[in-house]
Amino acid sequence: MPILSRFYGIVIKMYFLQSEHNPPHIHAIYNDDVAAIDYMTGEVLEGFLPPKALQMVRDWIELNRDDLKQIWETQEFKKLPPLE
Repeated sequence: MPILSRFYGIVIKMYFLQSEHNPPHIHAIYNDDVAAIDYMTGEVLEGFLPPKALQMVRDWIELNRDDLKQIWETQEFKKLPPLE
């Protein structure tokens, strides 16, 4: 699973077999916690992140939503900037 970004101890990844992994989402890993998050709505589909980490991921999604959609649709991986 390619790493799209890293920031504040959070790693953002995305699977590249979209037909088997709908709805479109990312995976966020923070320490031992992992969550699958719908990047269109910010909803946690599966797993858990602590509230502060989840908010940072949602803030990052907001800044990168168009790129995430393009990556999901084209399956063309690219690194995205971290949350600053």
